[in-house]
Order: sequence, then C-alpha cells, then structure tokens
Amino acid sequence: MNHDMEMMLKGYGLTTAQILYRMPDHPAVLQTYVWQHYDLAPEFPEMKSFLKFWQEELDGPLHSVCYVHRRLIGANEWRALKGEFILH
Repeated sequence: MNHDMEMMLKGYGLTTAQILYRMPDHPAVLQTYVWQHYDLAPEFPEMKSFLKFWQEELDGPLHSVCYVHRRLIGANEWRALKGEFILH
C-alpha cells in the first residue's frame, strides 16, 4: 500500500500552513513560506515540530501562521474490493 494512503487511513489529513516571517537583515519586510504535510488534527504534531525547528534553528522570526486542514479519507470511507473487469 502507498505510504500516503496508509497515513490517510490512520486519520492523517493534509495540512497547509502559510507562514509569514521577518527577514533577518530587514525586519520590516515580511516573507511568505508555504508548508504542506500530512498531520493529525487537532493536535498538529508535525506542524508544531516544524515550527519549533524554525524558531530554534532559523534566523527569520515568525510573524504569523495561518493554516487549513482537510482530512482526505477515513477508514469508514474505504473498503477493499476484489474483482476484475475484462474488456474485449
């Protein structure tokens, strides 16, 4: 099974975050970074881990983070079928 499909069946959904941060050399200038990853709502451990890394390792201080989350598929929406269609 595909890794992405496996994550979706475990309850992960696609999280997209728009991160505004200040340029280290020009603090009055805001720059945008878009981050996208599979994550679990409402805790968002992947996004929190990334933001923690950003604050500890990168120079540009965060201004704001806007995010959206969409659960793409749930275990109750998936069922495996075995069958075959023969054409011609």
